Amino acid sequence: MDQTTTGSYVHDSDVEWEDLGDGIRRKLLTYENQVMMAKIEFQAGAIGVAHSHPHIQCSYVESGEFELTINGVVKILRTGDSFLVPSNQLHGAVAITEGILIDVFTPMREDFLA
Repeated sequence: MDQTTTGSYVHDSDVEWEDLGDGIRRKLLTYENQVMMAKIEFQAGAIGVAHSHPHIQCSYVESGEFELTINGVVKILRTGDSFLVPSNQLHGAVAITEGILIDVFTPMREDFLA
């Protein structure tokens, strides 16, 4: 990242995809201790297995169609929609079509850096 006194700048083309397996890959776009933004790409049918974490998560559907489950509530979200996952809530996603989610976490996900 280009660290300056006015912030950090990240060019998408400079960030490599990390293959997470099973039709999902991720790019870490920018982060610092209190916040992290990531781009998650799903192939059609890929499943983001239900999980929870202490971080608050806000996500934006950049493209595609997803079936989201948060704390047992299931909704279909499409391009332009968004969702919020409170801390420690069980959540998961199924890509109905190929698509991309932009995820923002607070605080940052240190486990994504390992």
